[in-house]
Amino acid sequence: MSNLIKPRTLSGFMELSPKDQVLFEEIRRTLEKVYQSYGFFPLDTPVLEHSEILLAKAGGETEKQIYRFSKGDTDLTMRFDLTVPLAKYVALNQNDLVFPFKRYQIGKVYRGERAQKGRFREFYQADIDIIGDGSLNIVNDAEIPSIIVDVMQSLGIEDFTIRINNRKVLNGLFGVFGIANDHAADVLRIIDKVDKIGVDNVKKELTAPAEDGPALVPEESVAEKLLEVLTNKGTDEEILALLGQYRGQNETLDTGIDELQQVLYYLAGFGVSKDKYRLDLTIARGLDYYTGTVYETTVTKHPEIGSVCSGGRYDNLAGYYTSKHLPGVGISIGLTRLFYILNAQNYLNRAKSAPVDVLIIPMTDDYSEAVRVSTQLRNAGLSAQIYFEKKKFKQRIAYADKLGIPYCIFLGDDEIAQHKVALKDMASGQQETLTADEAAARILEHKAGAAAEKCVVM
Repeated sequence: MSNLIKPRTLSGFMELSPKDQVLFEEIRRTLEKVYQSYGFFPLDTPVLEHSEILLAKAGGETEKQIYRFSKGDTDLTMRFDLTVPLAKYVALNQNDLVFPFKRYQIGKVYRGERAQKGRFREFYQADIDIIGDGSLNIVNDAEIPSIIVDVMQSLGIEDFTIRINNRKVLNGLFGVFGIANDHAADVLRIIDKVDKIGVDNVKKELTAPAEDGPALVPEESVAEKLLEVLTNKGTDEEILALLGQYRGQNETLDTGIDELQQVLYYLAGFGVSKDKYRLDLTIARGLDYYTGTVYETTVTKHPEIGSVCSGGRYDNLAGYYTSKHLPGVGISIGLTRLFYILNAQNYLNRAKSAPVDVLIIPMTDDYSEAVRVSTQLRNAGLSAQIYFEKKKFKQRIAYADKLGIPYCIFLGDDEIAQHKVALKDMASGQQETLTADEAAARILEHKAGAAAEKCVVM
């Protein structure tokens, strides 16, 4: 009987092929480059935290999905997002940080939800956040959509829409329509489902009697009027004019309208064109730590995917760890999910999956010239690999072809005697005899063109 253990991967945990991992890393580097161009510092927080830290403001579904265990006397939880660990980090290090503190983090998080297509239990999030000391100017909220646009276009995704709203507008409207404050979170949660279940079903949920009391919105006419405002499909100007009819009736609403107007005003200055965003009052974001501007980004061709980049303003998240007021605004990209979807739809640019720029194939038993040439090419800024295996020539070429390596260099007795190399373009099949410097220049020219190509082709 065999004692071998069957190799298998846990459900909901993604392992990529080497070629796919190269593409994943290329997308990750693209995000980092964009984030850094806006002045964000990298940060890496622990995967494990004390449970009381991570779960300070958790509850409901979050409590059910966490990975929690004990090690000795320590109660530990694996991080389920990157925002709560950030709040802890800022509270812990507030005296050493320079505010506004701008950080990006790309790391794995863990949620024990039901695994399904595009939904994982271990996945990468790519977050940015701007944290203020006591206050944070609303113009920061306007910069966030410009970063989303930059990220999407840098990846090669052009057809998308950023939907923008403000939680103060929603909470203010609830006040105008007489919805109790203690029902606001539940109302927001239901409104956030309008794209998934439709207006009629949202109205039913809002007006359905609760098990332990009255409906969230007891009067159907009130629910209808509220949804009529929230689901208005007019232009941004028309929606703001509609909200303006309720000015003066609720201070929170007035503040929310003012903030929305300021965000929309500055978007043009940040280079965000009108076709990339729209005001949508149904956007609520399910997490209750959002207090102001909120964002959701959808790919027009695939609305079924849902939001690929979301976030918003939060004013009180760090309040569980410090008495100091540390407001923030940020977004999160579900990087693993986005990659999975792009891969499934065959939108990834496979031309960018090569592990190296050139494969050097020695045709002699002495590898010293191949080693020298490889060093020379690396010093010129190229990545190079030597094929050392004693295989047939056809198998050596097949190795480069299967990996998508764009160039091969052959080093036989004739090339070595002439102090030259035979450079083969794997795409065209053209082969030339050149000096190593000439070959490096040719490959570098190709590399510059390949670097300008986007990660995604849609």
